[in-house]
Amino acid sequence: MKRVIVISTSLRRGSNSDMLADKFVEGAQAAGHGVEKISLTGKDIQFCKGCLGCHKLGRCVLKDDVNDIMAKVFEADVVAWATPIYYYEMSGQMKTLIDRMNAMYGRDYKFRDVYLLTTAADDDPETPKRAETGLGGWIACYPKSRLAGTLFCGGVNEPKAIEGNAKLQEAFDLGKSVE
Repeated sequence: MKRVIVISTSLRRGSNSDMLADKFVEGAQAAGHGVEKISLTGKDIQFCKGCLGCHKLGRCVLKDDVNDIMAKVFEADVVAWATPIYYYEMSGQMKTLIDRMNAMYGRDYKFRDVYLLTTAADDDPETPKRAETGLGGWIACYPKSRLAGTLFCGGVNEPKAIEGNAKLQEAFDLGKSVE
């Protein structure tokens, strides 16, 4: 059994990327894994100050919700990110959280497999590529980890527009494939 953390970065309740995250969770649970979903909705996540105090302390000096989230990511075997694509990139709140998890850099983290689930109004297959590259930059700083899978659902904009879409089953299957 793996410990799986799924981070839903959309701040819109009932969002399409959040629905993909839920299906990934269901799939990973069906495979017998322990899964926790973290929604960034309502979380206090401040911008990184660049002070590098986190490298000395092993946690961020800012007092908000990031240290608790980071502790869960640090101990997870698998991390899945779900984000809407805004202007052909990951959401700003996802990028801010990634920046703030700098305290993990240089420490012996557990996660090996990282997944990215994305949604966008644009349905061009190239739409999520910059988000994948951005997440790839984070993954590169944790060389024992790898991008284990991605899933993109384009052509969805309004909340819950993804309902009935075959990509929901693909998200379930991707979660179930976690080894």
